[in-house]
Amino acid sequence: MNSRLRWRKFVSGFMLTLTGVCAAVAVSVLFFILGYLVYHGGTSINWNFFTKLPAPVGEIGGGMANAIVGSAKLLLLASLFGVPIGFFGGIYLAEFSNSSIAFVVRYAADLLNGVPSIVIGIFAYALVVLPFKHFSTLAGAFALGLMMIPITLRSTEEFLHGVPRALREASMALGASRWKTIMAVVVPAAYRGIMTAILLALARVAGETAPLLFTAFGNRYWSPGLGQPTASLPAMIYSYAISPYDDWHRQAWAAGLVLLALILIVNIFARAILARGSAIPRS
Repeated sequence: MNSRLRWRKFVSGFMLTLTGVCAAVAVSVLFFILGYLVYHGGTSINWNFFTKLPAPVGEIGGGMANAIVGSAKLLLLASLFGVPIGFFGGIYLAEFSNSSIAFVVRYAADLLNGVPSIVIGIFAYALVVLPFKHFSTLAGAFALGLMMIPITLRSTEEFLHGVPRALREASMALGASRWKTIMAVVVPAAYRGIMTAILLALARVAGETAPLLFTAFGNRYWSPGLGQPTASLPAMIYSYAISPYDDWHRQAWAAGLVLLALILIVNIFARAILARGSAIPRS
């Protein structure tokens, strides 16, 4: 009996240690990547990096202000395209669809979410770039927006399913229509989860490079309007990393550090929103 008890304690302690080591390794990978980026690109992060245009080929210095602004434009336009479709599609799945339609839509969304980003880029290139015969900010935003749709849709559906049915029944018992119940009761009750899903979808597409190479392409200057090629941080990282210039390599590491830091901030902000329990004050 004592030997069996000792064996169980040994197995329990061994498995606890093993899981702890695996968790530490998983976390250490992130810190290793951060440290590597800081070591190689930290010296290139300065005020000029955020405010200046790229220097001419072969010259030292310059910055990536155009790429930072371009990434912001692409993400904003992608959100305007992808978030409403995913949001209202999630509402339809959670509140109106029957089981057969919901199964087909969920399956299609999961397949779209698993499509390689380069395939999305080729699709957007054929649909938006070729007919107009030029790359553009709108084409890049279209490709990123397509990638945001399934993430937003499935997350919205899941969070709406988490709202107690009693809230819906109480609202309709007071005379509210179904749409009034959804928009005034159900969505506000799940808004923290939906907001988190949108932020995580933004973080998911912020680092995509392949779709932008086929659509937004790149630009070493400021991109006026939405119909011209535009620079982005992922595309600039790719271009600078494969160049033969050491200074461009350092700036590529610096851009990678900035991009990773922005994604970490968005993820932390999203988790903070989800962790808070209070609701938005309503009049």
